[in-house]
Amino acid sequence: MKKFYLLCLSFLAIQSFFAQENLEMKGLMAKEMKSYLAKMGIGNTNPNTLNYDLQYQRMDVSINPAVAQISGSVTSHFKPTQAMSSIYFDLTNQLTVSQVTFHGQPLVFQQLSTKEVKIDFTSSLPANVLDSLTIQYSGTPPTNNNAFFTSTQGGNPVLSTLNEPYGAQDWFPTKQSLNDKIERFDIKVTTPSQYSVASNGKLMSETILGNGQKLTFWRTNYPTTAYLIALSITNFVKLNDTMGNPPFPFVNYIYPATAANTTSMANIEWTKTVMNTFETYFGTYPFRNEKYGHMEFTAGGGMEHQTMSSMGGWSKQLIAHELAHQWFGDKVTCGAWNDIWLNEGFATFGEHVANEKLLLTNTQFLSYLLNEKNVITSAPGGSVYVADANLGSIGTIFSGRLSYSKGGYVVRMIKWILGDTVFYQALKDYHARPNLAYNYVRTSDLNTSLLQSTGKDFTEFFNDWIYGQGYPTYDIRWKQTGNTLTFKAIQTQSHSSVSFFEMPLPIKVNGTGGQVAYLALNNTTNNQYFTESVSFPVASVEFNYEYQILEKNSTVTQDNALSVLDLSQQQFALYPNPAKNEINVKGIDKSTDFAIYFIDGKLVKRGTYQPEKSINISELVPGTYIFKINDKNVKFLKK
Repeated sequence: MKKFYLLCLSFLAIQSFFAQENLEMKGLMAKEMKSYLAKMGIGNTNPNTLNYDLQYQRMDVSINPAVAQISGSVTSHFKPTQAMSSIYFDLTNQLTVSQVTFHGQPLVFQQLSTKEVKIDFTSSLPANVLDSLTIQYSGTPPTNNNAFFTSTQGGNPVLSTLNEPYGAQDWFPTKQSLNDKIERFDIKVTTPSQYSVASNGKLMSETILGNGQKLTFWRTNYPTTAYLIALSITNFVKLNDTMGNPPFPFVNYIYPATAANTTSMANIEWTKTVMNTFETYFGTYPFRNEKYGHMEFTAGGGMEHQTMSSMGGWSKQLIAHELAHQWFGDKVTCGAWNDIWLNEGFATFGEHVANEKLLLTNTQFLSYLLNEKNVITSAPGGSVYVADANLGSIGTIFSGRLSYSKGGYVVRMIKWILGDTVFYQALKDYHARPNLAYNYVRTSDLNTSLLQSTGKDFTEFFNDWIYGQGYPTYDIRWKQTGNTLTFKAIQTQSHSSVSFFEMPLPIKVNGTGGQVAYLALNNTTNNQYFTESVSFPVASVEFNYEYQILEKNSTVTQDNALSVLDLSQQQFALYPNPAKNEINVKGIDKSTDFAIYFIDGKLVKRGTYQPEKSINISELVPGTYIFKINDKNVKFLKK
């Protein structure tokens, strides 16, 4: 789910619109937070639902958008993972269950104050045998969570759903834990015949019934998490089109007023362009066998409902954000709300891509990035990862500064580290891996995938930028002597949770005759020296020239006091890094004891360093280690 951005066409426009963007974001975030607050005690997993795999659900309900009520049934096909004598479903106790049927016979059930239905079987069910039951229910869903809400457009009633994160159980019995996607889902909704129903998947049929009623049937055959099941009902204008090459359905259910708005219609049409761009950089659209499209609703912002995003506005950045979610959030879904950045950060990065490739000039894009960077660094702390201790604070999951903006910028920094070609291939690999595709993921899964794709271990990077807090400030000093350019990088951190941010530093060197050289200084320790060769007189040096990394208030100074003697005698270095069979130490000129620890702190090797001799590490297993000598601690990667 994303804040509602307005397209900005200049630096001043970006600055002036940002305050409005935050205001428009608050309404939607308030809905999310209410839904979260109502169930925050449940955490990411309901332990009562861990003993079965929910494989298929069929919803057959009646809804009138003029009345916030629901009645009907949900049939669930499940496979026990162990012998079980009872089964639990998440369902609010504000809805009334009238009957549970199993093999044509009623079962005993209880509606619990924990917002669950407990169903007892007459005899124990065996493990690994597919079975099914049907729950009949009706009532008025809770109004405080905004998961099932009514409103009006053009004088006509609208009923919509918005489940993230815990709202699905407010209107149908299901399994909300972030560990079991529903492999297939049928959605059958009976409404007064003047209304249309938009939902997930492929439209199978619309059938006019007697008594002025209509039955609409949608089906999705892609695994779907419960919070992404959705519908919206009103007198929609239905637009059926195609997009992509080869083409697949592009379906939009919009209000009549939107259909008459040329700007909105142009932006909806633009979805085809951004789809082509995302398929280029992210890979094939994940739900091509069904559709992509939008269903309008009256909540602010948007929601990435699988195959059909719910939209409260039609800005291009909002369209891009919700579309990016189809890869990041829908195909691969965060396996815990602690890792919501895997949804929202990557979707925000989708905005970066749309802005850079389609919407903004280079100058405008840099202004957009600067604005994002300033927002992220407007406070010295706060982690992208939502720590368990903070789950009671409802603002932490839906932090625009951290989960969205900083999460998106972290993805940009991974791109800077890897380079565009390697990075975008690694993204395609990430959501295509058999154990991750259409499944749940954690930050550790992303790290493992990146290591498999690139050979680079991002453990330390995630420790700093996802689990740690804050940002660095750099004091970059430089001096030219002949064709040698000497740098010294001094870093301070805004928060004590990170002792040092290891990052390649983006440097632009400008010559007196207009020459330009671009450098990446591999900054692994504080007060680190670097030497580079340049063939022209240097007029100036720029740092973070395209806002490749997060930092604040950094300075670049020409310092004629720097000397090659400082570099040769004082600089400590461990190289190569990554290493395979041996490592070397620079800056230690006498025999000195050393120790090597695994990243988790376990001691794996001790020895005595002899100047100018390599240290054998061939016996170490691949991974990240800490090399300790004197008062220095340096991380290195064993290939």
